[in-house]
Amino acid sequence: MPYNELRKDYLLDRWVVIATERARRPTDFAKPKTESTKTVSCPLCPGNEQMTPPAVLVYLPSDGGIRKDKEEGDFRSKNWVLRVIPNLYPAFVPPKNPADGEHVMNGDSFGNAIGHHEVIVESPNHGDHPADAEITQIVQVINAYKDRLGDLAQKPYVKYVQIFRNHGLEAGASLSHAHSQIIATPFVPTIVAGEIAASKTYYDQHGTCIFCDLIKKESQNPCSILDNAHFTVFAPYASVNPMEFWILPKRHDSSILSLTPAETEAFAQTLKATLKALKDLVNDPPCNYGIHLSIDKDTDNYYHWHLEVYPHLAIWAGFEKSTGVYINTVAPETAAAELKKAFNR
Repeated sequence: MPYNELRKDYLLDRWVVIATERARRPTDFAKPKTESTKTVSCPLCPGNEQMTPPAVLVYLPSDGGIRKDKEEGDFRSKNWVLRVIPNLYPAFVPPKNPADGEHVMNGDSFGNAIGHHEVIVESPNHGDHPADAEITQIVQVINAYKDRLGDLAQKPYVKYVQIFRNHGLEAGASLSHAHSQIIATPFVPTIVAGEIAASKTYYDQHGTCIFCDLIKKESQNPCSILDNAHFTVFAPYASVNPMEFWILPKRHDSSILSLTPAETEAFAQTLKATLKALKDLVNDPPCNYGIHLSIDKDTDNYYHWHLEVYPHLAIWAGFEKSTGVYINTVAPETAAAELKKAFNR
């Protein structure tokens, strides 16, 4: 009997079992879709703006372009393109006195959950999944990511900003209206901190960015999914999740803040194309994506922002939760080949 494969993450001290003896085809995960359960009282739909807090940022159409504004008090904008609102049930809340921000962490094992938790209402259209939305709308979503990241990163008590999207109830989306979330924290979370530390070690040893080197390497191997002028997409060698893939910019940068208009449109096109391939291949599975970035200028030379997509196709059980070692039943090479086929179709 041949052995399953043990693979170690590019940066993190984390092992994955690629279970070739339990291998499954991507289409094995496809489930019949149920009808949308959208309710009349969706708080994110147009006409229900009073059900939400005032938007900290709203995009409004103006002379063929976009005008940016915010809402205050009881006023709510109409005919909007996109809204960013505080989460009604936030995990992190702003400090009552921002000047006390340096005191939010009281030692190494205790702190106040100071920060921000926001919801980006991506579109007035309830079901505007990025796989189906117009490129112009996805561009506005990315622009909103940049706008909120730029604002939150300037706050003295914010050390990290996580931009993420949950799609489907099983992936943690309590509302089915198209939306992303942003959480700003007073510390750098463990996974990103580990990536940053490993990136610095690699840079000190080799004088290059490990992600830049990965782009050159992975774009030429069987894990490659898509490659264009601005971005490359591949299934990571030690994928934790079945059908997991990463989107990396070819221009080195530690965050999305300096994306040019051309890069922003290419990012939107790449995100739409790859999520559409996943949707078609596995019948619109629940999934999450998150942008890994750094707001610390000291990391600019060696950390490289990227977006990671995690389809919710496996259930972590006792072994994974007890050990931190994950079992993946779809080899990244298989995932890449099938996603590439779906993308080409």
